[in-house]
Amino acid sequence: MPSFLGTSRAQRLELAYNPWTPSDLPSEFSNLTNLEYLWLSDCKLTGPIPESLGRLPRLWNLDLSVNQLTGPIPSSLAWLKSAIQIELFNNSLSGELSLAFSNMTNLRLMDVSTNQLTGAIPDDLCSLPLQSLNLFENHFEGTLPESIALSENLQELMLFNNKLNGSLPSDLGKNSRLQSLDVSYNQFSGPIPENLCAHGELEELVLIYNNFSGTIPPSLGKCESLYRIRLKHNQLSGTVPEGLWGSPRAYLLELAENSLVGNVPDALSGAHNLSVLDISRNLFSGPVPDVFVSLTKLVEFHGSHNNFSGQIPRSLVQLSRLSTLDLSDNALSGEIPEGIKGWRMLNELDLDNNKLSGEILAEIGSLTVLNYLDLSGNYFSGKIPDELQNLKLNLLNLSNNQLFGDIPSMYDKQVYKDSFVGNPGLCGDLLGLCPTRSDGRKSKSLWMLSVIFVLAVLVLVVGISWFYYKYKNIKKARKGAAMSKWRSFHKLGFSELEIADCLKEDNVIGSGGSGKVYKVKLSNGEVVAVKKLRGVTKKEASTFEPEKDGYQVEVETLGKIRHKNIVRLWCCCNTGDCKLLVYEYMPNGSLGDMLHESKGSLLDWRTRYKIALDAAEGLSYLHHDCVPAIVHRDVKSNNILLDGEFGAKVADFGVAKIVKVGNGEEQMSVIAGSYGYIAPGLIRLYSSSEREERHIQLRGSHPGVGDRKAPNRSCFRGEKPGDMGQRHLKPERDRRRD
Repeated sequence: MPSFLGTSRAQRLELAYNPWTPSDLPSEFSNLTNLEYLWLSDCKLTGPIPESLGRLPRLWNLDLSVNQLTGPIPSSLAWLKSAIQIELFNNSLSGELSLAFSNMTNLRLMDVSTNQLTGAIPDDLCSLPLQSLNLFENHFEGTLPESIALSENLQELMLFNNKLNGSLPSDLGKNSRLQSLDVSYNQFSGPIPENLCAHGELEELVLIYNNFSGTIPPSLGKCESLYRIRLKHNQLSGTVPEGLWGSPRAYLLELAENSLVGNVPDALSGAHNLSVLDISRNLFSGPVPDVFVSLTKLVEFHGSHNNFSGQIPRSLVQLSRLSTLDLSDNALSGEIPEGIKGWRMLNELDLDNNKLSGEILAEIGSLTVLNYLDLSGNYFSGKIPDELQNLKLNLLNLSNNQLFGDIPSMYDKQVYKDSFVGNPGLCGDLLGLCPTRSDGRKSKSLWMLSVIFVLAVLVLVVGISWFYYKYKNIKKARKGAAMSKWRSFHKLGFSELEIADCLKEDNVIGSGGSGKVYKVKLSNGEVVAVKKLRGVTKKEASTFEPEKDGYQVEVETLGKIRHKNIVRLWCCCNTGDCKLLVYEYMPNGSLGDMLHESKGSLLDWRTRYKIALDAAEGLSYLHHDCVPAIVHRDVKSNNILLDGEFGAKVADFGVAKIVKVGNGEEQMSVIAGSYGYIAPGLIRLYSSSEREERHIQLRGSHPGVGDRKAPNRSCFRGEKPGDMGQRHLKPERDRRRD
């Protein structure tokens, strides 16, 4: 950063998002005595924050976020009596907050999240008339000061991922129009405050992974503004307020891993916007209410490990968007309702350890995207439907039932050995239960005659086969060998050999250092995109890092994902000489090409907004709905593909990474993504997680509307980065809170 910064009359200095050479903050800032606005976000600043910044008496906005600043926050910042907004998030600041905050009576927004700060949260900071306080992802300890509940301006309080304990102030939300509260991943205990929604504006309540106890306050059942409710993994007991079940705006209701009791009421039918319902691992009992006909947006229903009884509600089969149904470890009885072929999006069906009976429905074989089927530990009888062989399952478990008959040939293999145990009536080579000599001498004689006949036929066939294969077309033999190396992830309507025949130079639509992309029109009229990667030599392979190559990551990631906003991988092939990836074809190409070529005029703001929403839904599925979660690590406009209706799908998972499940987060040894562009998931320079991808998109760096060269916070509004005005009285970021 240059040391010459202009005259002392300068009032605004905006140098954010410049790729300076890493350097300390120049001391010359102290000469800019008239400076009111200082924005130096993402400028590769290093070293400590200079004490001289405190000698800027008119400064009301200070933003040094997303840098590499170290050391403590200088006490001289308390001299900034005009300060309204201070943003120091995403650095490596350490030490305690020891500022004399009582002098900063104009402060409204304070964000020092994602640092290494320690100690207690100062009481004089909480006594200020704050509108937003973000302290998450640090190492703060102790209790939350009671004074925070006295602020009449408080709208947002984000404290997740710290080491805080004790109870939340009982009057929290009573004196202000609280909208967002996230204190997850701490050690808070005691009851949930009664007044959180006293003004009827609470939208987000995230208390997961704490030790809250007692009952859920009845007042939350009257809070119709809630759209995100997460109370998972606490010690809550008693019944759930009936109004909370039917929250009209809620899209996420997560009550799992508590000790809640009672029935699920019919009031659940009022939750028309509900997308995810997780009530697993509680003590709920009674029947599952048959009210799902009104929950048309439901995607996931987790109700396992409860005491539910009765039959599976028939209205469940009407949920066409359902992708996960887990009712395992209950006491459900009866048969699986007919009509489940309407579950076109179902990816996981888990009904194990219940008392279900009847035959396994052949309709299950029509669920083309199903890859997890567990019906074990029930009383299913009859034969295993041959239609199950139509599925591409990662897990199949039919053990411990009362099934009989032959095991379908596709599953009569060693890899499925544990899938059928506990079914004495099943017959198959895998289980060693085929008929024996108990049929008597007649059967033995018939068997011997059959053997003689088969041997005679075999000799004849071998002779003919030898002659045939001796003169067989070599090209066809090679195709057959290549065919054995194909691996499909969906039920295909075309032949893999047809793909190989169409890889001609006339069909090339793109090329790069690693290979080429072909547009292939198949005989059935379908169009696919084929990415052909060149093979890697031994010399090249010896220079690679031990991380998985892009082909392997792409196959392992896209092969198990089923979502409308994730590009579909039909199949793949690895022959050694080259690697082929066959995707669904996106006629409008990438968002990057659409924005920066002559076709950019086709993207009006309504279309761009739709593209941004589609991309966000795809990333949200990777972060929240995949188990374990997946971080893309290279989100950019060229990796957002557009279909014929300008629907957006996330593509190119060559640097994606699976996040470990647990209290910690996976550390990345390298920065992934494109040269000249830091993926949003890495911009904070700390443990990679889905929080950063979502945060950076909503902050304004979304690949659907920004510039390739520099992220622009105001790209949706059409403003210049400096046209901030009073808009800084509200946080510019909507970071992930879970």
